[in-house]
Amino acid sequence: MLNNILSLFVKPNCPLCQRTAKQIICQYCEQKLRSCQLIDYKQFSDPNFLLFPWGKYDSYLKQAIASFKFDRKKDMGELLGMWLGEAWLECGWGKIYKKMTVIPIPLHPEKLKTRGFNQAELIASSFCDVTGYQLKTNLLIRVKNTEAMFGLNPQQRKTNINEAFGLGKDYHKINKSQPILMIDDIYTTGATVNEGKKVLTQKNLKIIGVATVSVTKF
Repeated sequence: MLNNILSLFVKPNCPLCQRTAKQIICQYCEQKLRSCQLIDYKQFSDPNFLLFPWGKYDSYLKQAIASFKFDRKKDMGELLGMWLGEAWLECGWGKIYKKMTVIPIPLHPEKLKTRGFNQAELIASSFCDVTGYQLKTNLLIRVKNTEAMFGLNPQQRKTNINEAFGLGKDYHKINKSQPILMIDDIYTTGATVNEGKKVLTQKNLKIIGVATVSVTKF
């Protein structure tokens, strides 16, 4: 109760620069983050698989994602998911895919217990709030507790993520003819996404691509 009363008078600090912020982040940091947004996302896609990144993984967006994941600033993840959803609609994908099943890249239960939340799930939830798509958090599940991908080369990433995913209880609940879009925070080599795609396509599910907050290749 006291915290709710104080929040009416005390404005929170921006998680990125500690300035007073009327919203989740201050205007200065919002401007810096917006400068990371990509104009031409199509350069990353191929005809058979859509890669839709919101921004380039440079200093400001990198800091925002780190603050979200490791400093537990969940509001930051919700904001990035909202921006991703807005960009999706602005690019016209909402008109092409009016109905969609959205799934976050899952965490292993042990890692989820340690972190306390799945960053991809928070992004996906906010993305679905904007787009109106259906969120399914237990269609793709993590069955192998993999190493952190940071510092691994492409072959090591592929080996690390091999057979890391399986199908969860939502498989029996979804419309199997409806297209599926994966959601993640960072796209690097595509090893994680490709492994998830392999599991889904083995069941003849229609996976159209992945939408991600950031991409490291630009």
